Amino acid sequence: MSTPTTDRPLTRPLTALPDGANPYSTARTVRTGDVDTGRRLRLDGVARYLQDIGTDNLAAVGAADTDPLWIVRRTVVDVHRPAEYGRTLRLRRWCDALSTRWANVRVRLDDPDDAPDGPLIETAAFWIDIGPTTGAPTRISDGLFEHMSRYAQDTRLKWKAWLPDRAPDEVDDERDFPLRATDLDPFGHVNNAVYWHCVEEVLPLRPDIPEAPYRAVIEHLRPIAAGETLTLRTSLREDGLTVWFTVEDHTRAVAWIARNPDALRWTP
Repeated sequence: MSTPTTDRPLTRPLTALPDGANPYSTARTVRTGDVDTGRRLRLDGVARYLQDIGTDNLAAVGAADTDPLWIVRRTVVDVHRPAEYGRTLRLRRWCDALSTRWANVRVRLDDPDDAPDGPLIETAAFWIDIGPTTGAPTRISDGLFEHMSRYAQDTRLKWKAWLPDRAPDEVDDERDFPLRATDLDPFGHVNNAVYWHCVEEVLPLRPDIPEAPYRAVIEHLRPIAAGETLTLRTSLREDGLTVWFTVEDHTRAVAWIARNPDALRWTP
């Protein structure tokens, strides 16, 4: 099976924060509930920070009522220098591309004092605006669209999958991941951060990966609902791993993690 590293968008560097930009900013301190045994901020912790700053950002610009509900289709996390327990992180959020119903939103997590050796985690997430009554993609409100397009390089953003949606017949590791009541959101679906719990569960198969830099990507295909049996099917590669989130052999999401892929050319 060919690996997805030949897909150029998968290893493309994330966009830089525009010069002179003043994005929405907040801070978080890394606490015990978000770190592993080595005191590293886990990927599910990063996902929770992204969800929280998104909610706070909507409230700050007066869009909590007009555009209250969003789902994530893809998340990219570039860990240049990991954050550790006790660190206070500055989070800055801006949109670098959007269309009428979805947006690619960047969040940078770094040291508030710009320490050259401080933590640095760059993220991008493809968010879809969902109508609270229809449950379908809906138009971004005019006011929020104007606000989000301030730093956008593309206002005709289109979706294109980066990862293969089918697992090979043979994988290197296969395990069930029992779901808990606390894994579900108000809609009865598995919360986005839980998918990153699954990634953390299989990372010990490649213990070198968390020794940054590395990139992790998750693409969501269909939600996982309460009562379903989730199986993780993982293929190991020289540079990382790919894991398929499957329910009765149907793929619901795919994650790809690679340590220091040469094509990334990160420029923090």
